Amino acid sequence: MSASQQGIDKAKVLIEALPYIQRFSGKTVVVKYGGNAMTDPELESSFARDIVLLKTVGIHPVVVHGGGPQVDNLLKQLGRESDRIDGMRVTDAPTMEVVEMVLGGSVNKSIVNLINKHGGRAIGLTGKDGNLLRAKKLLIEKVTEQGTEQIDLGLVGEVAGVKTDVIDMFLHSDFIPVIAPLGVDEAGNTYNINADLVAGKVAEALSAEKLILLTNITGVLGANKELLTGLNTHDVDELIATGVIYGGMIPKVTCALDAVKGGVVSAHIVDGRVPHASLLEIFTDHGVGTLISNRLNKH
Repeated sequence: MSASQQGIDKAKVLIEALPYIQRFSGKTVVVKYGGNAMTDPELESSFARDIVLLKTVGIHPVVVHGGGPQVDNLLKQLGRESDRIDGMRVTDAPTMEVVEMVLGGSVNKSIVNLINKHGGRAIGLTGKDGNLLRAKKLLIEKVTEQGTEQIDLGLVGEVAGVKTDVIDMFLHSDFIPVIAPLGVDEAGNTYNINADLVAGKVAEALSAEKLILLTNITGVLGANKELLTGLNTHDVDELIATGVIYGGMIPKVTCALDAVKGGVVSAHIVDGRVPHASLLEIFTDHGVGTLISNRLNKH
């Protein structure tokens, strides 16, 4: 392909994206970053360029990241293991020290550095900074033969509140907030919180235009394993009730559903293994995953 043809093709892409850029300029988009996109160097660069481009064209991205595999690796190096119940890490005090070191330290700073390397101005935060994420202990209920049992996961929490003034300070500047999913309660105890849940609650508190959950799958699948590209809240409730959506997908879909019911315009469960997945979801009609909204249309 000649250089002139390449230039024409790039111009066409920009022209096609222009209506979406104009539509979403000034809006907030919360992106949960995790999975393969955090471990593959090419996908890491693709993600960082996407985030920088969003900020450059006037959209306000907020990044919430996970880091479970990185926590597992350090625990393994230390000769320790942590159990999981329903996908949630049982977190005692020594494990919490490792979680905080990894999520609030090495992982957060590496993402900040990655975005800055690609021309952005990222700043790292944890939910403890400025009491950004107020947390409370999460108890899981299990139904047993003896009745309902509450399971204590230790220092695992859920979001009790979000102080948006901390994020707003950066959104209306050149900075891109990058948030580690650690919260603190009124007594000063630190809690490990699921990153999907944090992203959903942050999006809800900011009245975000979009919540994008980057995952390791193509999206929500139907009864015949087909990709469901567009769902409304009624559809999701029905799919969960009939068992089409089950297992580990339920918490992610529930997170997206709660965000939409809480005022986020649309939530997207997106295949993070696709390069530039965030841009494709925002700036094209077809997207790369499943959209959940209170109305059934793509954007």
